[in-house]
Amino acid sequence: MAKAIMIQGTASNTGKSLLTAALCRIFWQDGLRAAPFKAQNMALNSFITADGFEIGRAQAMQAEAAGIPPDVRMNPVLLKPSSDVGSQVIVNGVARGHYTAREYWAQKKALIPAVRQAYESLAAEYDVIVIEGAGSPAEINLKQDDFVNMGMARIANAPVLLVGDIDRGGVFAALYGTVMLLEEAERARIRGLIVNKFRGDPEILKPGLGQLEALTGKPVAGVVPWTPLDLDEEDSLSDTLRQDGGREPLCVAVVRLPRLSNFTDFAALGHVPGVGVRYAARPQELMNADLIILPGTKSTLSDLKWLRESGMEAAILKRHAAGAPVFGVCGGYQMLGETISDPEGAEGGGEMRGLGLLPVDTVFRPEKTTVQAAGALQTVAGALAPLSGMAVQGYEIHMGETVRRPGARPLVTLRRGEMEIEDGCQAENAYGTYLHGVFDGEGVAPRLAETLAEKRGVTLAAAPVSEAQYKQTQYDKLADTVRASLDMALVYRILEENA
Repeated sequence: MAKAIMIQGTASNTGKSLLTAALCRIFWQDGLRAAPFKAQNMALNSFITADGFEIGRAQAMQAEAAGIPPDVRMNPVLLKPSSDVGSQVIVNGVARGHYTAREYWAQKKALIPAVRQAYESLAAEYDVIVIEGAGSPAEINLKQDDFVNMGMARIANAPVLLVGDIDRGGVFAALYGTVMLLEEAERARIRGLIVNKFRGDPEILKPGLGQLEALTGKPVAGVVPWTPLDLDEEDSLSDTLRQDGGREPLCVAVVRLPRLSNFTDFAALGHVPGVGVRYAARPQELMNADLIILPGTKSTLSDLKWLRESGMEAAILKRHAAGAPVFGVCGGYQMLGETISDPEGAEGGGEMRGLGLLPVDTVFRPEKTTVQAAGALQTVAGALAPLSGMAVQGYEIHMGETVRRPGARPLVTLRRGEMEIEDGCQAENAYGTYLHGVFDGEGVAPRLAETLAEKRGVTLAAAPVSEAQYKQTQYDKLADTVRASLDMALVYRILEENA
C-alpha cells in the first residue's frame, strides 16, 4: 500500500493544486511512482480519461506532472455547478444527475464507500499518493460526513501539510485560526505549515514564522515564492480569466460566459508569441478581436440568453460581418447554430434561436457523451483555410446532438476508437466543433496565429516549442521552485514516520 501525504489549505485558491502537482513531480524525479488524489472536486474545468470517464482538470494536470495517465480513481466525485444552488454530480466518472446543495448533502455520506474504494485501489498500485483537500478543513459547518479534508486524511491515515496564501494577506491568522478550530485528533495530523505565494525577502518573515511555530506547535515546512507558471487551473478563481491579453499584436477574444467551462482549451493560443488571449465579458472587448471564440459552457441555454441580453451576441455578429472569424467549441458550437431545443428537460426545457452563423440544429439529450477522439481538420474554407488537413486530438464532453442541415460542410474527421465520424461545421468564416483541445494539436496554434497575422499584416516571432514540451518545462520549473523552498527532508521524514 502506498505512503500518503495530504495538502490542505486555509481557504480555496491557496495553491493546493499546484503544490500537489509539485510533490507529484518531485517524487517522480526522485524515482518514486506517485499519483494524485482528490476525493471531491468542484469545477467546470474537466477532463475525459482514455476510457471515457470524467474527472477534474486539476487531477489530469497533476497526473501529467507525475508522468502517468489520468485515471478516474484520482477524482471519484466531481461536482459541476449548473446554477448558484445546484450541480451536476459525477461519481466514478459518470454523471448521476443534477442536485441542489441540500439534495447532495443528504446523499453525501453514501458516497464514502466509493471514495474509499477508489483511493485504496489507486494506493495499491503506487509508492506515494499525494492527496489534495478542498477549501478549508476548518469549515466547521461542513465537517459532518466530510470525506475531502480531515475525513479523507483519516481514511488514508495521511499526515497533512497545511498551506496558507500570504498574497491575499492575513496568512498568520489563517494558519493559526485553522489549526485552532480543529479537533485535537485532527490537529495532530498536521505535520507542517507552508506559506505560499510570497513576494519579497523571506528573512523579513522569520520572526513571525517563529511565533507561529510556538503558537501552533507545528514546524513551518517552507515559504514558497510567488512564481509565474502557466499550468492548467480550476476555473472559477483562475487569474487567467482576469487577464487582458488584448494588447498583443493579435487579439483572440474568448467570450467569458457565466458558466464557462474548460477554458484551458485556449491555453495553447496564448503560448504563441504575439498572441494575446482576452476573456471578454463586455461588447467593447470584442471590437479589435482578430478571432472570437465561443467556449464550452455547463448551461448552454442560460448562457445563450445572457449572450443576447448583454449585447455580446450583437457584438459578435457585427465583428463577424467585418471579417473576423468566429470559432465555437462544444456549447459555443451549439450556440453558433440555428436552433437549440431541450425537449426532455436536460437544461430545464425549452427552445432557443442560436446565432445563426452555422447551419446546424442541436437537440439536448439526458445521455452524456464522454470520449477521447483524434483526427484531422477537413479542407477548411475562408479565413482559416491554412489549417486544412492538420491533425487534432482531444475529447468530447456534451449532452447534445448537433445535426448539420443539408449541404452543410463538416469541419473535422474524428476517430472514436474504431468508429470514424464527421464532426462540427463551417460556413463563411464561422467554425464549430465538439472537440475540446482542438488547438492543442502539434502546430495548430502557431499555424492559426500565422494565418491571423497575415490577415492583419503583422509579423510574429518564431513559434515556441511544442505544447507538450512547453508543459514539461512548466512542471520542472514548478518542482524546482518547490524543492528549493520546502524542507524536503522533513517531507520525506513525515512520509516514512507515517508509513
